[in-house]
Amino acid sequence: MIRRLYDWTLSLASGPRAPAALGSVSFVESSVFPIPPDILLIPMVIARREKAWWYALLCTITSVAGGILGYLIGSFLFEQVAVPILTFYGKMAFVDEFKAIFQDYGWWFVFIAGLTPFPYKVITIASGALSLNPVVFIAASIVSRGLRFFVVAGLLYFFGPPIRDFIEKRLGLMFTIFVVLLVGGFVLLRYF
Repeated sequence: MIRRLYDWTLSLASGPRAPAALGSVSFVESSVFPIPPDILLIPMVIARREKAWWYALLCTITSVAGGILGYLIGSFLFEQVAVPILTFYGKMAFVDEFKAIFQDYGWWFVFIAGLTPFPYKVITIASGALSLNPVVFIAASIVSRGLRFFVVAGLLYFFGPPIRDFIEKRLGLMFTIFVVLLVGGFVLLRYF
């Protein structure tokens, strides 16, 4: 099922309504959809490099808007909508663990989930369910999602198709390593 969904999503990248598809996929990925918008962003930027920054901005805006929807689901529809979504992704236990440290480090959770392969939708829903300050949530989402999509668009803009394989196979790992080093640096500065 996921493979068919992936192929269908990728086919949207070549059509005349590709920007609308990109915005739609980016929006729903932030709250319920399992396929990241990068699979549309990558071929669209390769096909129209002059629109790389516009596509990254579109992804950022619609992803943050979808994240706000996820936050609202967590805030107002947790039992009816969030529990089935989180159960589907096998992340219900995560919410319970998350409560203990969330208020102190909520910004970091949103930032890290926005950059890495961790399902961002889980954090958006959990942020609403655990009442993270909405301003903090939106700010962290803008920074992390913007960084993610603008880095992808920038790499494709400057290096073109040869960088595509790297982005598709290793960019999530690179973002994860970057976040680990960043957080590790802050921990070292705080305790040493």
